Amino acid sequence: MTPLLTLLAEADNQPQSTPPWFYLMYALPVLMLIMLFRSNSKQKREAQNALAALKKNDKVVTSSGILGVVVAIKENEDEVTLRVDDTSNTRIRVLKSSIARVTSGDPTVGDAK
Repeated sequence: MTPLLTLLAEADNQPQSTPPWFYLMYALPVLMLIMLFRSNSKQKREAQNALAALKKNDKVVTSSGILGVVVAIKENEDEVTLRVDDTSNTRIRVLKSSIARVTSGDPTVGDAK
């Protein structure tokens, strides 16, 4: 037998122990996935709470970028009426699910950005 085959045959007979980094290599991606899903569910829960607490005179931004002030909410139809222009009193109806975020509850406060 050649020396290489002898070494391989001896290596098969020895019990193999798993190095600790091997477990860490699989534990870290699992931990990262758990953190990612938890963060997404937290953001989704906060968005649902904001839509549930939506009330008249809240300033909102729709998912298409339209800025407006809530004028009326139809709970059973999942519909919100927004005033988008104060001078001409222009109003649009949007679905509650299309509201991306609530910027403030007081329409007299300007954007502080």
